[in-house]
Amino acid sequence: MIIYNVTININHDVHDEWLKWMQQSHIPEVMSTGLFTESKMLRLIGDEDSGGTTYAIQYTCASMDDYDKYRLEFAPALQKQTQEKFKDKFVAFRTLLETV
Repeated sequence: MIIYNVTININHDVHDEWLKWMQQSHIPEVMSTGLFTESKMLRLIGDEDSGGTTYAIQYTCASMDDYDKYRLEFAPALQKQTQEKFKDKFVAFRTLLETV
């Protein structure tokens, strides 16, 4: 199993709008690609002084082939939507994890 992890720090001033959008639009759209079997949204505890709130959104897929297909066919457009909607209000980095 491969876990595609997106860690995002979102500014406090757009937090509530972003959280609603993630839960109601973005995560369902990622899952609708059919390439992931599960998603989880986790909030980092103890970063209140960072200027924002930090989350890890984890998407599980069965194989690297599934992840590569997502990365090539779907990720650019979905990432562009986030960038356009929240511009300079967040920082994000992505990592891949493998279940052992």
